Amino acid sequence: MNSKDRRECILNKLIKGGEPQKGHILAAEMGVTRQVIVKDIAILRAEGKDIIATPEGYIIPSRHVHKIKRTIAVCHKSEDIREELEAIVKYGATIEDVIVEHPLYGEIKGMLMVKTMKDVQSFMDKFKKEKAQPLSGLTGGIHIHTIEAESEEVIDNILEELKEKGFLACD
Repeated sequence: MNSKDRRECILNKLIKGGEPQKGHILAAEMGVTRQVIVKDIAILRAEGKDIIATPEGYIIPSRHVHKIKRTIAVCHKSEDIREELEAIVKYGATIEDVIVEHPLYGEIKGMLMVKTMKDVQSFMDKFKKEKAQPLSGLTGGIHIHTIEAESEEVIDNILEELKEKGFLACD
């Protein structure tokens, strides 16, 4: 398979798959290294394809015109991460990312794409296994999430719960 055909195959998998596609699995399926897949993804992005890398693999985010996106600023300790994520996804919202403002590097963004309680559990399992430090550790707990929900009412419910928990940065 030549490189152009391989990139077309990757794109089709991302469009039709629905599930995140891990780079090493794509590489094994296509008989190439993971680095070749990384390069192919970079080329597809340069061609204008909306491909994002999440901890679970590559995805093409679905675009729902009827969904509402909101950027929220929150602040809490790392031991409150699960509670924060669950307070958002239990209303059916998706947590697309986490963003911190670093004094040296500017905006640092990590893709999350956490949609369900199962996603929260997977994230927390990986967080514990990797002994990772959250990006919010760089900013004293202050961070931003882009969330997507079905309605303004859902967003309002999320904001109310986060406020009750003392997680909103404006509190």
